[in-house]
Amino acid sequence: MLNKSEGIVIHTTDYGETNRIVTLYTKEYGKIGVMARGAKKPRSKLSAGTQFLTYGHYLFNKGRGLGTLHQADPLDAFRYIKADIVPMAYASYIVDVIHKLSEKDTNNPFLYDWVFQILKAMDGGQDPQVLTFIYEIKLLPLLGIEAEVDCCVHCGRPDSLSGFSVEQGGVLCQNCIINDPRAIPLTSIAVKLLRMFKHIDFHRIGKIELKKETRAQIKSVINAYYDAYSGLNLKTKRFIEQIENL
Repeated sequence: MLNKSEGIVIHTTDYGETNRIVTLYTKEYGKIGVMARGAKKPRSKLSAGTQFLTYGHYLFNKGRGLGTLHQADPLDAFRYIKADIVPMAYASYIVDVIHKLSEKDTNNPFLYDWVFQILKAMDGGQDPQVLTFIYEIKLLPLLGIEAEVDCCVHCGRPDSLSGFSVEQGGVLCQNCIINDPRAIPLTSIAVKLLRMFKHIDFHRIGKIELKKETRAQIKSVINAYYDAYSGLNLKTKRFIEQIENL
């Protein structure tokens, strides 16, 4: 039985001289693996549609192991992303997270839409680091490690928030911050942005400009929280760190 779905190429592996194993993240079926026979041949009809970070429509057979790809119609190659190492690094991390976390044949249309909208925004020239911040914050509930950013995690106070406790799992007010000597200090702007990133609609993301200090604070919170609870240790994340330190 042939299946048709829109999807994004999130991983590829060369197989032999002419074939390519492709991992697609699809709207209808979630993550699937397919064999694209002959895709490495220059004139193959599967070549363009099976390149890493390509969005398109795909026709395939599903199997217990690898399925077979019969048709690939590329619709967007995300050329702006691929033309610059910085957005390419962030985009690679975005899909790497999905590749590691998603179970085969388990679809999540909302998560698929998040990934697609972020890649479209990134390809449109929006700040890749900010988009990744939003992605990481919104992904926390799906990972089962949601952080409290709307009110003090200790007393419930919604204002005068001035730090983030990795140990307690959320923001702290100016009175409760003394309960965690390792709390990460935050400005009121950083707290508001964390809250906004949690609730923002991906379809309505506009240009967001952050000061260097604010970026550093949000990055510290996200990195520390992910390191403590996500269980992820991705080369793509470490590569971003290397680029940022250049």
